[in-house]
Amino acid sequence: MARQTGIIKLKGTIGDISFYKSADGHLARYKGGVDANRIANDPAFQRTRENGSEFGRAGKGGKVIRNAIRVLLQNAKDKRVVSRLTKSLVAITKTDTVNERGLRTIEDGDMATLQGFEFNANGKLGATLFAPYTTSLDRTTGDVDVSLAPFSPTVRIAAPGGTTHFKVVMGAAELDFANETSTFESDETAILPYDSANTAAIDLSVALPANSALPILQVVGIEFYQEVNGQMYPLKNGAFNALAVAKVDTV
Repeated sequence: MARQTGIIKLKGTIGDISFYKSADGHLARYKGGVDANRIANDPAFQRTRENGSEFGRAGKGGKVIRNAIRVLLQNAKDKRVVSRLTKSLVAITKTDTVNERGLRTIEDGDMATLQGFEFNANGKLGATLFAPYTTSLDRTTGDVDVSLAPFSPTVRIAAPGGTTHFKVVMGAAELDFANETSTFESDETAILPYDSANTAAIDLSVALPANSALPILQVVGIEFYQEVNGQMYPLKNGAFNALAVAKVDTV
């Protein structure tokens, strides 16, 4: 692909050149490739069809996860989260040792590798929250928890400049990739002052369906605020809020 550098930026197709805008700016690329009918039917493209099937499955799986945690994700994500999550899920699909190539699934792969995934590369939880936390999951009751001992925010949180307050958030989702559905619950602290005084102990808890046999994903995050004239405003529109996968549990 090539980058458009002129004053006038083009969109559309001229001859065999396609002009478009992406996160990387205004680009142009040569329109080409193998005929779609040949890819769909030619035995020589069997591997291509298998890879395409698994990529599509990973893409749908990523959408299931994003839709499930949307309440928290809308406050802490970067522009490339869709592609980054899909890439991780493709890698998980390839670890499936149950199904044959082309039919491998996310849920039969090693989903544990998704633990630690950061939804906002501009504000990573691993580089923001340094207060230790513990997570727990009881599949029998469906209870999912996170706990933090008292800590000093200015010592344990690397907050962006301008922060006056913050809150800790947690959510858990039961994921049904086969039917592209999910169940999600979330909990959060009050908006707390960003100062040197120790917080109280933080315990967040949600309840998912009891005795679930589906994968469960738990996320933990932190959101930053700035107080202006007694009103709380998301700091820089949430650009540095963090949200990460804290636990993945499969049966």
